[in-house]
Amino acid sequence: EVQLVESGGGLVQAGGSLRLSCAASGFTLSDYNIGWFRQAPGKEREGVSGISRSNGEASYADSVKDRFTISTDSAKNMIYLQMNNLKLEDTAVYHCAAGNIEILHPSFFGTWGQGTQVTVSW
Repeated sequence: EVQLVESGGGLVQAGGSLRLSCAASGFTLSDYNIGWFRQAPGKEREGVSGISRSNGEASYADSVKDRFTISTDSAKNMIYLQMNNLKLEDTAVYHCAAGNIEILHPSFFGTWGQGTQVTVSW
């Protein structure tokens, strides 16, 4: 069974850090483009960061550039998102996803985790 399971979300003060993890099973991460997405209440799901399967290059949304870092551990089939200097506007449910098209948009990713809540407070 193909599955992604996120963990690591929680409540953090503005300026703090969190590390999200995503465990993949039933497939090999390196065979797919990998992405982290988030959805805040009343807003559309948006791409946060992705890793290309063709060259391993990472990409980031402008809003998180220089604060978030995506990484993978192929041996463990894990995806991570290190989030530093968190801001109130980073509050959202964060999902990891796998897809075949190298465009960081939700419509191009077919396998999704259930999500983990990140709440940033004053």
